[in-house]
Amino acid sequence: MNRKQFLRSLSALLIGLALASGSVLTLLHAEPAKKEVTVFAAASLVDAFKVLKKSFENAHPGVTITYNFAGSQQLRAQIEQGATPDVFASANLDEIKTLAAKKYVDEAQSKIFARNKLVIAVNAQSDVPVKSPTDLATAKLKLVLADKSVPVGKYTVKYLEDASKDPAFGASYKDAVLKNVVSYETNVRAVLTKVTLGEADAGVVYATDAQSVEAGKLFTIGLPPGLSEIAQYPIAPLVKAPNKALAQEFVAYVLSPEGQKILAKFGFLGNP
Repeated sequence: MNRKQFLRSLSALLIGLALASGSVLTLLHAEPAKKEVTVFAAASLVDAFKVLKKSFENAHPGVTITYNFAGSQQLRAQIEQGATPDVFASANLDEIKTLAAKKYVDEAQSKIFARNKLVIAVNAQSDVPVKSPTDLATAKLKLVLADKSVPVGKYTVKYLEDASKDPAFGASYKDAVLKNVVSYETNVRAVLTKVTLGEADAGVVYATDAQSVEAGKLFTIGLPPGLSEIAQYPIAPLVKAPNKALAQEFVAYVLSPEGQKILAKFGFLGNP
């Protein structure tokens, strides 16, 4: 090897070492990859879960929570059609049971993390007097309900059926109430919006949703405890969760004292 060839080889070696060194330095200074947890959650959980997101992310640096809020039945259908969230939080047990039967979730890992009451939300400017549950059968009342495929809609139908068996309401109560329905919505927030905007006189929603509305725009009437079912909210990691470890951590956080404190702030009831 002559002197010129030696210098070329040495130059190539030095350049290679410099590039390798730069790659190592780049790797050493590169920021760690961010981890994401995707949560499908019932529409009635919007406000509480947004606060819970901040709390969880603060406790888990580098982790980002991404939500998809909709009616529980819509979320379940999305999962059946191929969506792959890490966690599913439903507003009733039916959707979890359906997914468990199809092996999307392990029902043994499903936990009840919150409960909720149904109330009648009445637009404060309504010209039709609504002072008690019996008034839902009043002629000319414009009523909006969630579709029966939606958890709150199922709870509402069950209430109407049970009330119609009670002499205090009468056998015709359910039919009279349903005659007043002007629209059926795909989630509870849509029901609340129509009542708040005055597109309906009243609607049946969760107590937590009514609590989120600016004071003075509506008032609420409770349903008879013996006739109105308490909504139960289950949460579970998906069997094929992309990030199983963090999915389980999120579920544990929702069930933790800190998570329960946040839910209680928004009106959710804990387990009895």
